[in-house]
Amino acid sequence: MAMIQGERRDTFLSIRRALRGRCPNCGQGRLFATYLRQVDRCAVCGEAWGELRADDAPPWLTILIVGHLVAPLALALVRYGSMPDWAITALLVTVSLALCLLVLPRAKGLFLAAIWASRARSS
Repeated sequence: MAMIQGERRDTFLSIRRALRGRCPNCGQGRLFATYLRQVDRCAVCGEAWGELRADDAPPWLTILIVGHLVAPLALALVRYGSMPDWAITALLVTVSLALCLLVLPRAKGLFLAAIWASRARSS
Protein backbone atom coordinates (compact mmCIF):
# COMPACT_ATOMS: atom_id res chain seq x y z
CA MET A 1 0.00 0.00 0.00
CA ALA A 2 1.28 3.50 -0.81
CA MET A 3 2.53 5.75 1.93
CA ILE A 4 0.13 8.29 3.46
CA GLN A 5 0.57 11.75 1.86
CA GLY A 6 1.47 13.65 5.05
CA GLU A 7 3.83 11.02 6.42
CA ARG A 8 7.49 11.98 6.74
CA ARG A 9 9.87 10.26 4.30
CA ASP A 10 13.40 9.41 5.44
CA THR A 11 15.62 10.67 2.61
CA PHE A 12 18.78 8.79 3.59
CA LEU A 13 16.96 5.48 4.13
CA SER A 14 15.23 5.90 0.75
CA ILE A 15 18.54 6.61 -0.97
CA ARG A 16 20.21 3.58 0.64
CA ARG A 17 17.37 1.38 -0.57
CA ALA A 18 17.47 2.85 -4.08
CA LEU A 19 21.25 2.39 -4.32
CA ARG A 20 20.56 -1.35 -3.90
CA GLY A 21 17.94 -1.19 -6.68
CA ARG A 22 15.03 -1.55 -4.26
CA CYS A 23 11.89 0.50 -3.77
CA PRO A 24 12.77 3.58 -1.67
CA ASN A 25 9.40 3.32 0.10
CA CYS A 26 9.37 -0.29 1.32
CA GLY A 27 12.85 -1.55 0.47
CA GLN A 28 11.44 -4.85 -0.78
CA GLY A 29 10.22 -4.41 -4.37
CA ARG A 30 12.47 -3.82 -7.36
CA LEU A 31 12.96 -0.21 -8.48
CA PHE A 32 14.06 -1.09 -12.03
CA ALA A 33 12.29 -3.33 -14.54
CA THR A 34 15.40 -3.36 -16.75
CA TYR A 35 18.85 -1.82 -16.53
CA LEU A 36 17.62 1.81 -16.34
CA ARG A 37 13.83 1.65 -16.79
CA GLN A 38 12.05 2.03 -13.49
CA VAL A 39 8.95 0.00 -12.72
CA ASP A 40 5.57 1.73 -13.01
CA ARG A 41 4.56 0.61 -9.51
CA CYS A 42 6.30 -1.28 -6.73
CA ALA A 43 5.09 -4.89 -6.73
CA VAL A 44 5.16 -4.95 -2.91
CA CYS A 45 3.85 -1.58 -1.64
CA GLY A 46 2.23 -0.18 -4.79
CA GLU A 47 4.13 3.12 -4.76
CA ALA A 48 4.06 4.78 -8.21
CA TRP A 49 7.49 5.16 -9.83
CA GLY A 50 6.58 5.54 -13.50
CA GLU A 51 5.76 9.24 -13.16
CA LEU A 52 9.12 10.24 -11.64
CA ARG A 53 11.84 11.46 -13.99
CA ALA A 54 15.48 12.00 -13.14
CA ASP A 55 16.25 13.35 -16.65
CA ASP A 56 19.94 14.31 -17.09
CA ALA A 57 21.00 14.12 -13.45
CA PRO A 58 22.14 10.44 -13.39
CA PRO A 59 24.47 10.76 -16.43
CA TRP A 60 25.86 14.00 -14.99
CA LEU A 61 26.63 12.35 -11.63
CA THR A 62 28.06 9.28 -13.39
CA ILE A 63 30.45 11.41 -15.45
CA LEU A 64 31.44 13.36 -12.34
CA ILE A 65 32.24 10.21 -10.34
CA VAL A 66 33.93 8.26 -13.13
CA GLY A 67 35.95 11.28 -14.21
CA HIS A 68 37.25 11.80 -10.69
CA LEU A 69 38.27 8.15 -10.45
CA VAL A 70 39.74 7.67 -13.93
CA ALA A 71 41.62 10.97 -14.31
CA PRO A 72 44.10 10.31 -11.47
CA LEU A 73 44.55 6.76 -12.74
CA ALA A 74 45.29 8.07 -16.24
CA LEU A 75 47.78 10.61 -14.94
CA ALA A 76 49.53 8.00 -12.79
CA LEU A 77 49.73 5.48 -15.65
CA VAL A 78 51.13 8.03 -18.07
CA ARG A 79 53.64 9.41 -15.59
CA TYR A 80 54.77 6.28 -13.74
CA GLY A 81 53.60 3.39 -15.90
CA SER A 82 55.85 1.41 -18.17
CA MET A 83 53.01 0.25 -20.42
CA PRO A 84 52.77 1.20 -24.11
CA ASP A 85 50.27 3.94 -25.00
CA TRP A 86 47.84 1.53 -26.67
CA ALA A 87 47.69 -0.61 -23.50
CA ILE A 88 47.08 2.43 -21.29
CA THR A 89 44.30 3.57 -23.62
CA ALA A 90 42.70 0.11 -23.70
CA LEU A 91 42.86 -0.15 -19.91
CA LEU A 92 41.39 3.32 -19.33
CA VAL A 93 38.56 2.77 -21.81
CA THR A 94 37.71 -0.57 -20.19
CA VAL A 95 37.81 0.84 -16.65
CA SER A 96 35.76 3.88 -17.68
CA LEU A 97 33.11 1.79 -19.40
CA ALA A 98 32.85 -0.65 -16.49
CA LEU A 99 32.54 2.16 -13.96
CA CYS A 100 29.90 3.94 -16.04
CA LEU A 101 27.83 0.77 -16.28
CA LEU A 102 28.18 0.22 -12.54
CA VAL A 103 27.46 3.79 -11.41
CA LEU A 104 24.66 4.87 -13.79
CA PRO A 105 21.75 2.79 -12.39
CA ARG A 106 22.78 3.65 -8.83
CA ALA A 107 22.89 7.34 -9.71
CA LYS A 108 19.41 7.09 -11.21
CA GLY A 109 18.17 5.31 -8.10
CA LEU A 110 19.71 8.00 -5.92
CA PHE A 111 17.94 10.78 -7.80
CA LEU A 112 14.61 8.93 -7.96
CA ALA A 113 14.75 8.38 -4.19
CA ALA A 114 15.66 12.00 -3.51
CA ILE A 115 12.85 13.26 -5.76
CA TRP A 116 10.38 10.88 -4.12
CA ALA A 117 11.48 11.71 -0.57
CA SER A 118 11.18 15.45 -1.19
CA ARG A 119 7.72 14.93 -2.77
CA ALA A 120 8.86 16.79 -5.89
CA ARG A 121 7.03 15.85 -9.05
CA SER A 122 7.86 16.27 -12.73
CA SER A 123 5.64 18.55 -14.74
